[in-house]
Amino acid sequence: MTRRIRQTRREFLGTSFATSAMLAIVPGAVARERLAQATPACGDADFAPPQMAGPFFKPSSPRRASLLEPGITGTRIVVTGVVLSARCQPIAQALVDFWQADDRGEYDNAGYRLRGHQLTDEAGRYRLETIVPGLYPGRTRHLHVNVQAPDQPVLTTQLYFPGEPQNKSDWIFNPDLVLAVKENDGGKVATFDFVLDDQLRRNRARRG
Repeated sequence: MTRRIRQTRREFLGTSFATSAMLAIVPGAVARERLAQATPACGDADFAPPQMAGPFFKPSSPRRASLLEPGITGTRIVVTGVVLSARCQPIAQALVDFWQADDRGEYDNAGYRLRGHQLTDEAGRYRLETIVPGLYPGRTRHLHVNVQAPDQPVLTTQLYFPGEPQNKSDWIFNPDLVLAVKENDGGKVATFDFVLDDQLRRNRARRG
């Protein structure tokens, strides 16, 4: 049976760690503990279900749109997209929180390296500067993300990269969560849109 949780922004940043830790320990809880469920919406968008947060989420990430810091290595990538309602209207001030591994597949659990959240602008847009994550043992390349419209539940999901050999063997990989990626001078650019249902208080994701 699906549990629905309504959270404020403070609760989102302060309590999500406990949920992600539980999901990491009990794989069978994934279906029971999704914070927001799927609903068809917003035209003919290609929807996909939320995914588990994994064991490395940390609350209270710094507010920043760029995760690039001195000393960070790896292929740079800019990820952009829009957070929309089920009626395809942009959602301003939606909270978008990213965390990921570095290019060696390691997470910073002591600090907030390659972690950060931002709020969408008046057109519902977000823009993230980061690096392509490395391979974590047993997983393909992926970005973690929590998305929350004002006064709505949290959408927790993961974004993947096209053409990765490990996509076929990753046990939770979903092709509907693959970023649209293009090569760019000195790096890559990618897009992904999130569609949130504010009437049914459920969330879904759409590939950009």
